[in-house]
Amino acid sequence: MPGWAQAVVFRASIDESVWEMETSRFFCRLSQQVPAFGQALFEHEAGESLRFVLRPTQQDQLAGEVLLMARASSWQPGVAPFNIARVKVEEGGALALSSEAANQMLVALHRGMTPTFSSAHWFSSGEPVEVGISAANFQSAYDDYLGCLTTLLPVNYRQVARTAVLFPSATWRLSDATRERLDLIALYVKTDDSVKSIYVDGHSDNYGRRLLNRDLSKQRAEEVSRYLRSQGIPEEMIITRFHGERYPVVPNSSAENRARNRRVAIRLERD
Repeated sequence: MPGWAQAVVFRASIDESVWEMETSRFFCRLSQQVPAFGQALFEHEAGESLRFVLRPTQQDQLAGEVLLMARASSWQPGVAPFNIARVKVEEGGALALSSEAANQMLVALHRGMTPTFSSAHWFSSGEPVEVGISAANFQSAYDDYLGCLTTLLPVNYRQVARTAVLFPSATWRLSDATRERLDLIALYVKTDDSVKSIYVDGHSDNYGRRLLNRDLSKQRAEEVSRYLRSQGIPEEMIITRFHGERYPVVPNSSAENRARNRRVAIRLERD
C-alpha cells in the first residue's frame, strides 16, 4: 500500500477539523466534513448498532477494496499504526463499516489517532489516494455523543411498527413477555409524535367452534388495547378489531402453526 507522502491526501487540518453532533431520542450522529472529499458520519440509531459511512461528494473517487488503518496524528511521533479493516467500496464510491470496525475507529480517534482509508487508485487512475479522519477537536464532541447514547430509545420505528404477540390455546391473558413488548411499543409511541394510529387486530386458530373463536380473538385484542391505554396511550389512537379464525398467517395444519395463528397483530401508522 502506498505511503502517506506518495498519495493524494484528503484530510482536515487542525483548524478545519470540526465535529458536528445531531441528537434526538431516535439517533445520535457524529460527523466531520473532509475538505474536497465528502463526509465522514458515525450514526447510532435507537435499537441498532453503531454504523459508519464515508460518503464522497463526487462519485467514483474510490473503487474496489480499501484499507482502513489508524495512523499516528502529526502531534503523535512514535505512535505505532494498526490495521482496522479492509472495506469494499459500494456502488457510487461510499464506504460503510461494520459496527466492530466503526467502534475501532472511535477508539483510534479517542486516542488522538487518524483513521485513514487508503486506495491504490484514485478515480480508477494509477494514482494512490488516502482519506484521513482528523482527531482534532474530537474529544468534546465524543463526550456529547456518549451523553446522547444514554437518551436513546431502546427500539426504533421499524422494530415496533409491525408486531405480533402470541397466546396459548383458549386464553387471552397477557404473558410477562407480551407486556414487555407492549411496554416498548407504548414508550415509542409516546415519544414519536408522527405516530397517529395503532391498529390492534385479534386472531385465533381454527380449533373449536367458529363463534367462540371469534369471541376469543375479541378478548385478546381488547386485552392488548386495554394494556396500551394503561401505559398512557390515548384511547382515540387505538383501533381495535377482531377476526376469529378468518385470517391465518399459516395453515392450521399442525400445533406449531396453530400457535402462530393465535395472535394479536399491532400496527403503527404515521402521518
